[in-house]
Amino acid sequence: MCSRVTMADMEILVVNCGSSSLKYATFDMDTHEVLNKGLLERVGTREATYKRGSGAPEPVSALDHATGFAAIAATEDFSRVAAVGHRIVHGGPHFSKPEVVTDAVIEELTKIEHLAPLHNRAHVQGIRGAVAALPGRPMVVCFDTGFHATLPPRAFLYAIPRDLYETDSIRKYGFHGTSHHYVAAKAAAALARPLEELKMVTLHLGNGASGCAVLNGKSVDTSMGFTPLGGLMMGTRSGDMDPAVTLEVAARYGVDGARDMLNTKSGLLGLTGAGDMRDVWRLAKEGDEWALWALDSYAYRVRKLIGEYAAAMEGLDVIVFTAGVGENDAPMRAKIVSGLEFLGVNLDPAANDARHEVISMPESPVTIMVIPTNEEWAIALETRALLEAKHLLAN
Repeated sequence: MCSRVTMADMEILVVNCGSSSLKYATFDMDTHEVLNKGLLERVGTREATYKRGSGAPEPVSALDHATGFAAIAATEDFSRVAAVGHRIVHGGPHFSKPEVVTDAVIEELTKIEHLAPLHNRAHVQGIRGAVAALPGRPMVVCFDTGFHATLPPRAFLYAIPRDLYETDSIRKYGFHGTSHHYVAAKAAAALARPLEELKMVTLHLGNGASGCAVLNGKSVDTSMGFTPLGGLMMGTRSGDMDPAVTLEVAARYGVDGARDMLNTKSGLLGLTGAGDMRDVWRLAKEGDEWALWALDSYAYRVRKLIGEYAAAMEGLDVIVFTAGVGENDAPMRAKIVSGLEFLGVNLDPAANDARHEVISMPESPVTIMVIPTNEEWAIALETRALLEAKHLLAN
């Protein structure tokens, strides 16, 4: 499926297929520069649009992700692309590290589509489209679940009949792994401290949100579970709750209706009518009671998670905020860490408002940081590293 290619002036294309979107970016691996990027939206509909760089969206034919990638390849010049990295949401029980794309890997990915039906099916289509448009280029799949492969059984097992784990692989997998790993390593480097000696909580807070306990460089617990629906309150996802609520919702609206409600109509959106944190803050400033409750609940759940993970790791050295809310919402960061002084968490309000890299007081036992995530660049690095190790790239 792939051949050996040269590293000279190397460019790596990173492809990220969502349930109805396809994002891509091409990186110059020497300069770290983003050479071009684009976004395909409403894939699978007649209203599909393609936006290249900062240009305006234009209509395009994209009945699925494979034909969508073909449309992109007909517009973009990928002639200098040496390799392609694909983001895969769910690696299932068999994929814990990046893998070179082969027919066998694609076949295995199709077998685990049921674990993330909206995303993994799109990933496979995107891979097929890239293989068809860029024949001979080596490709690598990188898994959101991969960083969490080090979870111990006490963290990943559910208290349900064990045959559901043994035969159906139902367990906690965790997601946003590429982001958690990337910002943990970046934070350690910025502090000039070995990642392998730190007890760290990383908080990826965007429209999707998750936390991770990173002990000595390894994920030992994370908030998302069997699917990305579990854990913290999110923009449109419910997060954790009594399982009986799910049964009640399914009894009323059917399984498909419940799945749609809990994934796309819950979270901040369900409580306030607004799924974007900026809109929730606006409503709160206007005195909307539900918005005020939602903000308190959001911060409360993240705050509890920090305490839970500090207990799991028997200590805490660093808290890292990342992603859209984590990087840009200073009031929410302050709201989350308020009350954690007993753990040695002491925020510097001025540094937080200015969005410094370190936003804790100099004397704070726990360092609080804001580290921008860059999942696409992390995937490009993982792609290059694996292909070099496999001798599929030549100088």
